[in-house]
Amino acid sequence: MKALEEKILKYGKVLPGDVLKVGSFLNQQIDVPLMREMGKEIAREFADAGTTKVMTIETSGIPLAMCVASAMDVPVIFGKKYHSINLSGEMLMAQVFSYTHQTSYSVILPKEYISDTDVVLLVDDFLASGNAFYGMLDLCGQVGAKIAGIASGVEKGYQGGGDKLRAAGYKVVSLAIVESMSDGKVTFRS
Repeated sequence: MKALEEKILKYGKVLPGDVLKVGSFLNQQIDVPLMREMGKEIAREFADAGTTKVMTIETSGIPLAMCVASAMDVPVIFGKKYHSINLSGEMLMAQVFSYTHQTSYSVILPKEYISDTDVVLLVDDFLASGNAFYGMLDLCGQVGAKIAGIASGVEKGYQGGGDKLRAAGYKVVSLAIVESMSDGKVTFRS
């Protein structure tokens, strides 16, 4: 998606530790018109998938997931990273390693929100090694939900997560695929 790539080149910052900071428009301060267009583009890519729900993990994936679900007119469900007193009933749980935070955490989702009749589109703001998506695949697998596909705003192609998911047979759509980040510059896969 050209508009996203242009925004990354103009406002994104390459930080030490292989981090691409896009907080000024994608996940802390959100460029709503851009996010709506991203949601519409992902919805177009999966228009024939029979999606009944969009799934993400809190927090940064929620805005994109909302825009995708809005364009598809389906609900959003998201895994929580922390158990809270307003969660009750049987819970699904998966372990996820966060590259950004360099820690593992449990993702929790009430079982009542997903079933084997659902066709779930997995969405997140970033796809690097694929850990968040593997956690969501685990949650879906626990109830036998079908997978419509996997979508991300930005994929760090050089980390291989997207390629592994594609090789496993999933349709993976990333709106911008970063091929490399060196000397403070971002290069996109063509």
